[in-house]
Amino acid sequence: MKHTITFFPVDNGDMTLIKMNDKTTILIDINILQDNEDNNLKCDVIKELHDRLEKDDEGRPYVDVFMLSHPDQDHCRGLNKHFHLGSLDDYSFDPPDGEKLKIVMREIWSSPMVFRRASKNNPLCEDAKAFNNEARRRVKYFREYGIASDGDRILIIGEDENGKTDDLTEILIKIDEEFNRVNGKENQYISMLSLGPNPIQDDEEIEEMLSKNHSSIIIRFTFKYDEKQDACLFLTGGDAEVYIWEKLWEKTKYETDKLNYDILQTPHHCSWHSLSYDSWSDDDSPKVNKDAKSALSQSRNGAFIVSSSKPIKDDDNDPPCWGAKDEYESIIGEVSGEFFCTGEYPNEENPEPLQFKISDEGPQPPSKKSVGIEGAAVIKGSTKEPLYHG
Repeated sequence: MKHTITFFPVDNGDMTLIKMNDKTTILIDINILQDNEDNNLKCDVIKELHDRLEKDDEGRPYVDVFMLSHPDQDHCRGLNKHFHLGSLDDYSFDPPDGEKLKIVMREIWSSPMVFRRASKNNPLCEDAKAFNNEARRRVKYFREYGIASDGDRILIIGEDENGKTDDLTEILIKIDEEFNRVNGKENQYISMLSLGPNPIQDDEEIEEMLSKNHSSIIIRFTFKYDEKQDACLFLTGGDAEVYIWEKLWEKTKYETDKLNYDILQTPHHCSWHSLSYDSWSDDDSPKVNKDAKSALSQSRNGAFIVSSSKPIKDDDNDPPCWGAKDEYESIIGEVSGEFFCTGEYPNEENPEPLQFKISDEGPQPPSKKSVGIEGAAVIKGSTKEPLYHG
């Protein structure tokens, strides 16, 4: 069995499932829309998700980890409706007619700094409030009992302000820390490098900029397969925008291997604002920020870039933005790579989950697109020199 990464077609939103060959699952964000007169949904993503999940001894569907990159609605929509919140002692085996059993989140990954910055600029939606309450419940549980079991575990990504996470060292992942703990135990098939959110800044202007730039958890996943220690590198960063990537490049430009990837999920649904301070529609000649683009250009040979978004049109919309797509295609064009949009795969009329299989040969998209550009063979897993733009 190969590892898989599945990107679900959820409009302008994120919902990505990692499944290891030992059946360990990590779900990053959700945007589960309701099928009604306003949303004529073309893909039943909750059914597609359930079809890919295992069940525990009690028959409850579960993910080993649910990570919320940041609390915007298009990254947590459907949490209350489809996921169990609270102690497993209160789990209901009697869902309403027509609905499935709720999904258990054995462990959650959360960032208090991301929540703090988000709530400073925007009111939290109900699903975001529910997740925040669940995170607080699990932290309280850890403080009281020390060791948690399924349904009560949490990892904190990034330190909070004013020493609020100083007593949580056992469940705290610091920025620039690499870890392989998944659901309370080490996993031999995957490791994670925490790259964001940026820690609290003393400078109020910088902190304000970090807050406005969609502070998100940024993680680079490394998949191991047989003897191949870096069979696939997957970089994902929620809605992080240009200032975040610019500063990340300043910090890592002399150790660019931290940003290498075989698969990149475009930040903020292929938004121009992850690459530029200018407006795509209002500025006459919007300019790309060379440092932000360099941070997002550390692709290995044959890399894939995935936009989790609506179909991308040659218009003024942002996101997704036609200009951003063009920039990403220029990045992978240098390494014989390929660009995907979840709203267009395999076509706009009938989008389906986009699944990559990972083995010692690297990531492979569905077979009908596995050949690459113009029928040329795609070489996986070899590194290249960093790309400097500008």
